[in-house]
Amino acid sequence: MASSEIEIVAAESPNQQNSNSLSGNPNGVEITDIFSASAYGDLGKLRRFVEEEGMSVAKPDGNGYLPLQWASLNNFPETAQYIIEHGGDVNDTDNAKQTALHWAAVRGAIAAADVLLQSGARVEAADMNGYRAAHVAAQYGHTAFLNHIVSKFGADFDSLDNDDRSPLHWAAYKGFADTIRLLLFRDADQGRQDKGGCTPLHWGAFRGNAEACTVLVHAGTKQELTVKDKLGFTPAQLASDKGHRHAAFLLSNAQRKHDNHCRDKFCTGTIGSTGYAPILMGIIITVAVLFVNSVLAAPNFAKITAVVGLWGWTAVSLAAGSLIMLYRCSSKDPGYVKKSSGGTETENTQFMNM
Repeated sequence: MASSEIEIVAAESPNQQNSNSLSGNPNGVEITDIFSASAYGDLGKLRRFVEEEGMSVAKPDGNGYLPLQWASLNNFPETAQYIIEHGGDVNDTDNAKQTALHWAAVRGAIAAADVLLQSGARVEAADMNGYRAAHVAAQYGHTAFLNHIVSKFGADFDSLDNDDRSPLHWAAYKGFADTIRLLLFRDADQGRQDKGGCTPLHWGAFRGNAEACTVLVHAGTKQELTVKDKLGFTPAQLASDKGHRHAAFLLSNAQRKHDNHCRDKFCTGTIGSTGYAPILMGIIITVAVLFVNSVLAAPNFAKITAVVGLWGWTAVSLAAGSLIMLYRCSSKDPGYVKKSSGGTETENTQFMNM
């Protein structure tokens, strides 16, 4: 493949790594500046730093990270709102070109994301790798967050990063099956190839994510199983090459099942693809012709009465009508439930958006 790993969006600074959970200040960590106040959601001290000591909420810390990013990362919407009201720019970026919305996506911080987006944050803002908030949410498996920004703020769930990878590529690579299901429900393109020629199924196979591969196989076609990346690997071959025996076995079986349609002409080949309608039509036509020639128009039989003739030709007419209906039923597309378009949503989409 073009690259053996996908670079994950950087979300933690050394300050954050020293305290893995910043959802509060349970250990009594000293709040010394606006950055720690924002990270811990200490709104009282943040007010003091800004209003009494004149510190700016628009300036980054020593690592280039902004107070609004810390508040968004740890889902403190009131703190984020205060920072915005006092000069924080919702679209300001750090050294990696990441906005506060990117940081909210890392933790799936829906409340903070609402504050940002309602204050004018660009939902399609991309960092230096081309990652949008939808990519980051898929990378970390925050399915609810992803659905929220897609349904409420129109985020593009099929957008591409700098390597032509969509959120579905990332969800498959990371093995988040629920995120994959959401993206497939939203009609994401699972056959799209990135710059290395890899589909989402390739990336799921690369990491040996059996559940992710299962979801993609069930929702996909034979084409996804047989497509090759730029090095000539199919998903099954890639899983085998990386030593993921379970995923390789699953993908090989799925490919074999599709191949059986070509090998077995009677059971799963011709009959499997066309159905039994031609056979039934042939039987009906044969029986109708035999009935007319052997009964209604037979020269060796006594002349039939009008009543018997009426019943006989009625049977032939019913057979002809059955042929017409059988042809229509076997040749017509049964259709599908149309997906939502524009401002109109299906009941399923409305349910997803609750």
